[in-house]
Amino acid sequence: MMVPAVLLLLGALTAVTAPRLLARADWPDREPVVALWVWQCVVAAVLLCCALSMTLSAAAAWQAVRGHLFASAPHAVVEAYALGAAGPWAAATAVALACGGMWSAAMLVREVAGARARSRLRRAELLLRAPQLPGEERGAGRRLVVLEGERPDAWWLPGSPPRLVVTTAALRRLKGRQLDALLAHEQGHARARHDWLLHCSSALAGGFPQVPVFAAFRDEMHRLVELAADDMASRRFGRLTTALALVELNEDRGVFGPCPAPQAHVPQRVNRLLTPPDRLTAGRRLRLTATAALVPVVPLLVAFVPGLRALG
Repeated sequence: MMVPAVLLLLGALTAVTAPRLLARADWPDREPVVALWVWQCVVAAVLLCCALSMTLSAAAAWQAVRGHLFASAPHAVVEAYALGAAGPWAAATAVALACGGMWSAAMLVREVAGARARSRLRRAELLLRAPQLPGEERGAGRRLVVLEGERPDAWWLPGSPPRLVVTTAALRRLKGRQLDALLAHEQGHARARHDWLLHCSSALAGGFPQVPVFAAFRDEMHRLVELAADDMASRRFGRLTTALALVELNEDRGVFGPCPAPQAHVPQRVNRLLTPPDRLTAGRRLRLTATAALVPVVPLLVAFVPGLRALG
């Protein structure tokens, strides 16, 4: 039975080649939204290869699974997969891939639970630092909260309702449309639900730290979501205004100095806004989007081709 092995080989080939091709390409920084979509399709294809290989390996190893999987399939379809010719490796492969799937789900649950716990702590701290005013209904949901603080900062706090938190130092530093650009940037994160992309990528990278494609997926998600939010803000308030807002917000953090900083990507974001690269044409963006959408279809074709040939 070759189909599970072919699926595993296809998944490994995709995991190795796709990140290298994307790293060499010059268009992801120019089209971060398209790049986000391409990365999601690549990772979905890798996971789909593993899931399909696990399913067919389990069907080859255990008659009960085979009976449920091919319950309504003609006998010719079952014979086309040669499930009875599987060796002892089929059960081991199925168990290993199933354990990997359960571990991935556990890591995602841990990541989401940790994010929600941190959000609850930040909301509790926010309630202490910015208590409700007399007569204000509890849970009324202030979308914008201003905190007293000497450090310019702003962040989007997801939840119900979501809130944008801005410090008084940021209000003093940001002038006019710069503050509007900052708000548009944070709202762009919320509207595109970038938090879920970060949760999924962090869960995969944390659960499988030895798999390079998942580590690259996490790093690129953190970088590309910021570029996408920058573009959302710059389309409304201009690239120069958005770049100046980034400078004013991060100038005191040492990110523009010679020494590396945790926000070392900020100077690259500012340079990108000040020297905007040429965008791809609409036709090329459409071709890239369509091609990426076909990547997860390849494992499905590999898995279903034997059955379709038998029916044909």
